[in-house]
Order: sequence, then structure tokens, then C-alpha cells
Amino acid sequence: MNEQYHEPELTHPVDLCDAHGDLNPEAVGWSRHPLHHCNLRGHWLRKKRWNYWAVVSPTHLFSVTLSDVDYLGLPFIYLLDFKTKAFSEKTLLKPFGAGCHLPPEVHADVNYEDPAMPIQMNYTNSGIRLSVTCPDFEGKPLQVDLLVHQPDGHESLNVVIPWSRKRFQFTSKQNTLPTEGRVEWGDETISFDQENTFACLDFGRGVWPFESFWNWSSFSTRLADGRPVGVNLGAGWTDDTGMNENGLCVDGKLIKLSEDLRFTYDKAHFMAPWHLETTITNRVDLIFTPFFERVAKTDALVIKSEVHQMIGTFEGMLRTDDGEAIPIMDAIGWAEDHHAKW
Repeated sequence: MNEQYHEPELTHPVDLCDAHGDLNPEAVGWSRHPLHHCNLRGHWLRKKRWNYWAVVSPTHLFSVTLSDVDYLGLPFIYLLDFKTKAFSEKTLLKPFGAGCHLPPEVHADVNYEDPAMPIQMNYTNSGIRLSVTCPDFEGKPLQVDLLVHQPDGHESLNVVIPWSRKRFQFTSKQNTLPTEGRVEWGDETISFDQENTFACLDFGRGVWPFESFWNWSSFSTRLADGRPVGVNLGAGWTDDTGMNENGLCVDGKLIKLSEDLRFTYDKAHFMAPWHLETTITNRVDLIFTPFFERVAKTDALVIKSEVHQMIGTFEGMLRTDDGEAIPIMDAIGWAEDHHAKW
């Protein structure tokens, strides 16, 4: 789809699915706050659920995910040092998602109990507390305690992508969330301060086709005047559905972009600069320069996945609804190329 299109804005709570587990037509749309009750049922082996958190400071990226793709659970964490490019990752494979209980609402606690890597994502009066314990993270114990703040009135991008009545996805993408805390790894302590650290949530619940491809890009940064600005941009998986996951978050307010994004990059050389731009207007015009490539491959009989998640910096221009031009410089984030058979 190469033109701007109409996406309905939802303002009241709604069930994602009907009584048969198919897509509820009234759920198709987007909202500024999570309104969907993701009551998935049926569709054996096709249901996908995940809570992905990425926390980015000027020096490090830490990520924790709990996912369940119906026949396999995938709890995983990773840590990247921007200066040294030291990278560590650990993934557990849990047949049929054993222990990976992911609730139908965005604002709900997640607790994964496994001696190898217990994970908590709990909502408190102070914010969302992310806690991870890993007795053996590349030979050293890891302890993570991070508090993600949710400023009053903060808006996020919540959208349903309707491939068909039987194949659909709800996603809640939340960025520019100030975060503080620490990661203790062996004798090293990595501190995250609230002024310069932002968290991003990717919450997903849906019923997917066997084979999928997507681009996803996000960053959060703070402008010289102190305002936080972030983007969520995607392509591939939303094509020709009449809906997308594209939006800007400026000072806690969502600006929905009802047009597609073009990701231009060299698949033979992912480390070369990428160009991200809106296809009709000039609302987004960004150059992304990677400085690290995370390659994650899964080949577990019934699931095959390959993701090239590039970490790097963004420069360029964003434009708001009222025409304000927002220059972006040295904003740390990511852009990815992901193929999945799952």
C-alpha cells in the first residue's frame, strides 16, 4: 500500500477475539493506551505471545524477553556494551511453553519461575520492575533490578494488524519510558540512571501464519530542550492490511502515522547505513548507522527463525502533525530484519 489510509482510533476496551477465537472486527484499530483484552483461544500451534523489554542507556543495552509460540517457550536475555562491543546472550528452550505464562492484558504481572533464569515483570505503584536472576550467565552470576517509570498520561502505540479473521496480531509498543536501576554481573555493576536511560516494551499477542517477515525499528532519545522523543516503525508484516505500527512519541504524546515506511538497506551487508522514510510524506527521514550486529538463529524442528538486529545511531528529521521539524542526532536504537517459520 503506497498511500495514506484510514485507521480507526479506538477509545473503549474491547476483546481481541470472538467466542470462536477468531478476530473480533470491532478490535481492529489503534489506541493511545492499551484497551485490548487478548483472549486468545483455539488455533492450535498458531498462537504467539511475548513480552519483550529493551533498556538502553548511553553505554549499554539490556534486554529481557518471555515468549511462548504455542509449542515452545523462549525466555532470553542479552547485554551489550557499546564501547567494547562485548555481547552476551542466553536463551532457554521450554517445550510447549512450560512455565511461560503470559497474561491477556498489557498491564499485568509476568512471573517466570525457573532456577536457571527466573524473570519478573511486575507492575507496582512506582512503575514496572524488571528483575532477572541468572546463576550462570557466561560463567558469572547475573542479577538485574530495573524500574521502568510510566509518567502520568504517557501514550503508547497499540494496534491490531488484521491479515484475516483467523490470522491477526495485537501489539503494544511503548517507548521513551525513563528507567533506573542496575545490572550486576560477577564483579561488575552497570548503573542505569533515569535521566539518560529509556525502556521500550514490545507486547505481542496474536495468531500468526507459519511464515513471516518483518522490519522493526525503534529508538528513544532526549532533545536539547529536554523533551523525550521516540519512534516505532515497521514494515513487511503489516503490508496490505490497512493498518500499521508506525508512530512517533513526542513528550509522551503519540502521533500516529497512517502511511507505510520504506526500509532501504543492503541484505548482503547489514552493517552499511540504512535509510528509513515514510513513503508519501516527509514525516520520517532517518539514516541509521549500525555499530553492532546481533544475529539470533533458532532451528528447533518446528521453529526456524533468523533475525539481524542492528544496534546503532539515528540521524535525520521527524515532523509532527502541526509541522514542527524535529532534528534527530546520535539517537541510539535498533533496526532489524527478521524471517520466521514458526
